[in-house]
Amino acid sequence: MTSFEGLGSPSSSQTNKRTIGHRGIDPTGETTYKKTTSSALKGAIQLGITYTVGSLSQKPERDVLMQDFEVVESIFFPSEGSNLTPGHHHGDFRFKTYAPIAFRYFREMFGIRPDDYLYSLCNEPLIELSNSGASGSLFYVSSDDEFIIKTVQHKEAEFLQKLLPGYFMNLNQNKRTLLPKFYGLYCVQAGGKNIRIAVMNNLLPRAVPMHLKYDLKGSTYKRRASPKERTKSMPTYKDLDFMEDVPEGLMLENDHYNALCKTIQRDCLLLQSFKIMDYSLLAGIHNIDQAGEEASTAMPDQKRAQGQKPLYCTAMEAIQGEAKGKTPPQPSESMGGIPARNSKGERLLIFIGIIDILQSYRFVKKLEHSWKALVYDGDTVSVHRPSFYADRFQKFMCNTVFKKALSRLTVSLLAPPDVQPRPDLLPHDDVMSSSFETTPVSSASAARAPRCAHASVRPSHGYLKQACMLHLLLFFSRVQEQKPPDMDQSQRLESEILNR
Repeated sequence: MTSFEGLGSPSSSQTNKRTIGHRGIDPTGETTYKKTTSSALKGAIQLGITYTVGSLSQKPERDVLMQDFEVVESIFFPSEGSNLTPGHHHGDFRFKTYAPIAFRYFREMFGIRPDDYLYSLCNEPLIELSNSGASGSLFYVSSDDEFIIKTVQHKEAEFLQKLLPGYFMNLNQNKRTLLPKFYGLYCVQAGGKNIRIAVMNNLLPRAVPMHLKYDLKGSTYKRRASPKERTKSMPTYKDLDFMEDVPEGLMLENDHYNALCKTIQRDCLLLQSFKIMDYSLLAGIHNIDQAGEEASTAMPDQKRAQGQKPLYCTAMEAIQGEAKGKTPPQPSESMGGIPARNSKGERLLIFIGIIDILQSYRFVKKLEHSWKALVYDGDTVSVHRPSFYADRFQKFMCNTVFKKALSRLTVSLLAPPDVQPRPDLLPHDDVMSSSFETTPVSSASAARAPRCAHASVRPSHGYLKQACMLHLLLFFSRVQEQKPPDMDQSQRLESEILNR
């Protein structure tokens, strides 16, 4: 029998072993949160959500008012049951629902019907995520992979309540965002303890195996996965790890890159206006080529077939909305990841979202940054003023993590020597008119000549000049954030080549 009773007793505190924040492990190996077993907490959450969504359906639809953001509804669940609540074996508890009318509007905005919401969260037992990080929070995922339930601290829940009016306004203006989608805020109260939980969208579907996972802030101070973290089956790496593992970045198509950077810029501006900082970009990378055809074409969840999936919740929808074109999506596209490639040319799917936004730049954070700035480089630590943090975050994501893929012409010029020639991809002008003339070349000159991508053709001097210029332009464009050099720089380079 799982119970909330005896939460404050000395014997209860002695039985808990390893703890991280409020999270611990009891002698039986079960996870606890504030000394409440995970099984009891999951049961209380499902009972509470079932009741509050059912009672909310009896209230008429109407516009959201300012006072709706401050409403807190409460219902008591005695173990023997009542005329409003069913009997259960979890011990007596009270369930609170924050801003029920406002969150109902949020769910409707993302196309989540009440029956789908209940089916996802309450039809089958919630699944506890073992790799829940170092925050001390508990994470549960719904059986259909759609929703994440996270325990939040009192200050975080309080801050979210203050954010709701601005959050409401932002969602009305723009539904395509990488920010968390909050679908509900609740509290389980028992044994003198308050366990607050938030229901959000799930960024990393369990049906898609993630080969790499990163928590990125744009900071370099101690931003490396710990040895303990690396021993996990799916470790969460950090900024310095990414810069070592993927120094060339993740290559996106131009449209996807521009849409992603625009979304990040817009989201950071909103977070800065709320004085929010210390947030991260959670990135899960699924390698299609590494997983093989069987893993990359994961079967859709049959349990969800009867319901409608939430809108604007996948990474691809978050940056540009619905997929373009009328052709049916490929299996990889239906997963919702953003297609990308690594430096090896392997096909990837990127699942991303901004997380941990409930950190405001309060007095404690100011003290923390001031102290770290005295000891270390102030610009490298993660705790920073919101404006600087937002700017550094954007630059790191759009210059280091994500990059534009190379054009076909550039790829053809940089291809290895055994690639067959493609005259249709080469520039055609007066300078190149004699590019394919087979002029006799001495052995000494041939030894000094650079290797040409089209080795089966003996290039003329005009072609070599053009190829060298393209190589140099490519080099400077990649160094200078993929922007072509100015005309003065190009002329200097050309004159140097001609003089040589």
